[in-house]
Amino acid sequence: MTTWKTIKLAILVLSSLPTTSALAETRKWNGFDSKATVSSGALAGHRYRVIVSTDIGGTDPDDFQSMVHFLVYADCFDIEGLISSPFDMGRKEDILRVIDCYEKDYANLKTYSDRYPTPDALRAMTKQGETERAPYAGVRSPTEGSRWIVECARRDDPRPLYVLVWGLIEDLAQALHDAPDILPKLRVYWIGGPNKKWSPDAYQYIADHHPELWIIESNATYRGWFTGGNQSDQWGNREFVRQHISGKGALGDFFVSKKADIKMGDTPSVGWLLKGTPDDPSQPGWGGRFVRAWERPYSRFKRMTAKKDRMEVFGILELVLPIGNDISEQPEAVLTVENQKLPGHISGDGTVRFRFCPKAAKSYGFKVRSNVPELDGKTGGITAFTPPPDVARRPSAKHPNWWTDDPSKAVAEEEHIGAKTVSRWREEFLGDFATRMDRCKSPVLP
Repeated sequence: MTTWKTIKLAILVLSSLPTTSALAETRKWNGFDSKATVSSGALAGHRYRVIVSTDIGGTDPDDFQSMVHFLVYADCFDIEGLISSPFDMGRKEDILRVIDCYEKDYANLKTYSDRYPTPDALRAMTKQGETERAPYAGVRSPTEGSRWIVECARRDDPRPLYVLVWGLIEDLAQALHDAPDILPKLRVYWIGGPNKKWSPDAYQYIADHHPELWIIESNATYRGWFTGGNQSDQWGNREFVRQHISGKGALGDFFVSKKADIKMGDTPSVGWLLKGTPDDPSQPGWGGRFVRAWERPYSRFKRMTAKKDRMEVFGILELVLPIGNDISEQPEAVLTVENQKLPGHISGDGTVRFRFCPKAAKSYGFKVRSNVPELDGKTGGITAFTPPPDVARRPSAKHPNWWTDDPSKAVAEEEHIGAKTVSRWREEFLGDFATRMDRCKSPVLP
């Protein structure tokens, strides 16, 4: 028989348990809702207009892998452009090489969906973009790629245009400069991080002159596609390629020829559209979950910095160094930082300016080479630090539509902030990719 004492004890225990809302808040505080599911996106039937801007053909083969992945999902999107935007190496011919492989698998792919674009349609929308870093102003002159972004954005279609930037952001900056009216139509997902270090001037141009742009700046979150999550057995980066990519049509063989394990650092931008809520980056999805960006970190020094000086990782450092006005020849200067040689901008006010973006939280050393004696041989440095978690509580009023990595430690994979918001879906997005690659090998059964 239940006694009143027993009932009171039960009431006390129940009242001490966290409420549903409290549990949800706890999961949220720990970085993400562990019970969340994703049921929206292109795989659920939503059609998105898409342009991919890629530095394919450069020193890192990951863009080739990402392009293979993108093309086996090509029936899910209304693809409007493929733009080559490399620094130094890489041209649109590298995109065309992947399309040639797609053409060999097309007969099989189209048996699964009549919405796969023809190889010739893809070739017709492949454009050459900027091949050099932007100057200090952030823009130079229109390219075939930047003009194509403008043309697509101005089409009579009420849907936004999703621009997935896998490399330099120069063509996007040029398009915004030439046609600022297209800004409301654009939704940008940029794989920043290592790419940002090559585009500091174009990036700063956009941040300064087009602060209302809708953009996800993924500096570290993207690493969750190949870092963390279940890496055992078939889910390991190398074993997955061996079991599920190798021998799967021309696209699978091409993928393996470039790299025998998963890198695919740009693919989260595609995953963001495949499964997620693209118009709300704060929601979970294959491409990650993001927070409203705080003030974009920018550090300006009117002197050579030293390693004791500190700045936020992925921020922009600008050095303004005096050269004087009594220079007999045309002054030139280059700042060497690791594998980068950053040309100085001679501003005309008796100074030279350098911009640098650190891609890792560590100390860097600088050295200047110049025909100006006061500059030549000058050394310095900077130390980059990871942003503190509470910085996300102060979203930028200047950049109301800017999103970036969640700095909470709960969603970091080692030093890579935000990466767990991607790696948590590893089995799901890789399993679906494996199924897609089977389409390349054989047609659908009657």
